[in-house]
Amino acid sequence: MTTPGPPPAQRGPGLRRRVTVAFALGALVLSACLATLTYELARSYLLRQRESTLVSQAYVNARAVRQTLSGPDPDIPDLLSAVETPNLSRALLSYQGRWFGASVAVGQESLPEGLRREVLDGVPARQRFALDGRRQLSVGVPIVSVGAAYFEVFDMEVLASTLRVLGNSLVAGAAITTLLGAAVGRWASGRLMQPLANASQAAAAVAAGRFDVRLDTSPDADLAVLADSFNSMTDALGERIEREARFASSVSHELRSPLTTLSASVEVLQARRHEMGERAQRALDLLRSDLRRFERLVGDLVEISRLDAGAEQLELEVLAVGTLVEQSLQRSMRPNVAVEVRPRARGVEVRADRRRMGRVLANLVENAETHGRGVARVTVDREGWAARIGVEDRGPGVAPEERQRIFERFVRGEEGRHRGEGDGSGLGLSLVSEHVRLHGGRTWVEEAPGGGARFVVELPVARGGPTVP
Repeated sequence: MTTPGPPPAQRGPGLRRRVTVAFALGALVLSACLATLTYELARSYLLRQRESTLVSQAYVNARAVRQTLSGPDPDIPDLLSAVETPNLSRALLSYQGRWFGASVAVGQESLPEGLRREVLDGVPARQRFALDGRRQLSVGVPIVSVGAAYFEVFDMEVLASTLRVLGNSLVAGAAITTLLGAAVGRWASGRLMQPLANASQAAAAVAAGRFDVRLDTSPDADLAVLADSFNSMTDALGERIEREARFASSVSHELRSPLTTLSASVEVLQARRHEMGERAQRALDLLRSDLRRFERLVGDLVEISRLDAGAEQLELEVLAVGTLVEQSLQRSMRPNVAVEVRPRARGVEVRADRRRMGRVLANLVENAETHGRGVARVTVDREGWAARIGVEDRGPGVAPEERQRIFERFVRGEEGRHRGEGDGSGLGLSLVSEHVRLHGGRTWVEEAPGGGARFVVELPVARGGPTVP
C-alpha cells in the first residue's frame, strides 16, 4: 500500500470570494430593509385609506337606514339590499330586538361577538376579522334615535391580494438586488485583486528562481509603492543569491588545486605506508578519510552553486521508470538492492535526465546506508498521473518534526545536527530535492510500512501504464 504524500494545507475561502459575499450580503441586508420598510409603509397607508373610505360609506348607509326607520312602515329588507355593494359589502340591522340581513352569507353569528356587544351598547366600533378564509372589515354604527344598530361587513380580500403582490414584488426586487450586488462585488473584487494576483504570480516566479520578473509600475500611487518595493526586493534578492552562488563557486574552485595536491601527497604516503609506525598509519587513515569527505563536500558545493546560478541544463529523455531505477542502481555499484516494480507502474514512462536521476538514487541509497542501517528495498509505483520511487531503510526512521528540515542544506537529522558530525556533507538530500524539483516533481520522507524511513521521489508521468484514479 502506497502512502500518499503530505496533504496540502487547508485554506479558507479566497479574498475575492469573501469580497463578493460581503457585497452580496450588504445588498441583501439593504434591499431587505428597504423592502420591509416600503411594504410596511404601503400596507399601513393602503389599510388606513381603505378603512377610512369604508367607514365613511358605512356611516352614509347608516344615515340612510335611520331616515328610513324614522318613517312609517319601513321596508327593511329592501333598504338593506339597496345599501349593499355586490361582492364588496353585506349589511345587517338589529332593530327592536330582531336581526335583519339582505344576504344569507353573512348573519349575526358572522360578526365578532365583542363588536356586536359594543355597538349594541351604543358605542361605534370597527374590527378586522376572517370569514371563510377571507379577510373582512366589520363596521358597527349605533342608531340610538330609533333603537337600532347598523352593521356592514366589507370584503378586504382585494386589498390583501394587492398587498401580497406588492410583497412578492419587493422580495423579487430584493433577490435581484442581491444578485446585482454579488455581480458588482465580483467585478470590483476582480479589479481590486488583479494587482495582487500579478504580485502573487510574480512572487511565485521569483520563488521558482526567476529573478528577472518585475511588476509593472501602476499609475495608482498606492499600487506604485507596492510595485516599486517588490521590484527593489527582487533586485536585492537576486543580487544576494548571485553573490552567494559566485562565492560558493569561487571557493569550491579555489579549493580544487590544494585538494589535488593533498590527494597526490596522501597517495605518496600511502605507497610508503609499510615504512610507517602504527600511530603514523592511523593518522594516515584519518587523513585519507577526511580528505575523501572534503573532496565530496567540494563537489557538492560546486553542484549546488551551479544549481543556484541556474547553469544546470536537463537532458530529458522518455524513460521507463522501472528500468531507470534498476540501471541507476547498477551504475552506482549497488546491483544487490532489491527493486520492486508494482503492477500498475509497469510500462510507465517519465521524462527524466538519466544522469541526474542516477545521482538522486545514489544519494538516497548512500543516505540509507550511512544513517539508516542499509537499504531494505526500493519500490516503483504509480499514483494518478505521477510515478513514485520509494527508498526504504532499516533505521529508526525520521521524527515528524525533522521531515521537512532534513532536505535543507547541512542538516543531517537528529543524529548529526552539528556540522562536522558523521561521514556525509549534509548536502546529499538537498541535492536530491533540487534535482527532483528541476524535473517538475517533489520529494518527501515518511514512515516505511515495516518501520524505518521511506524517502519518496514523485515525478510526472510522460505516457504509458494504466490510469489509476
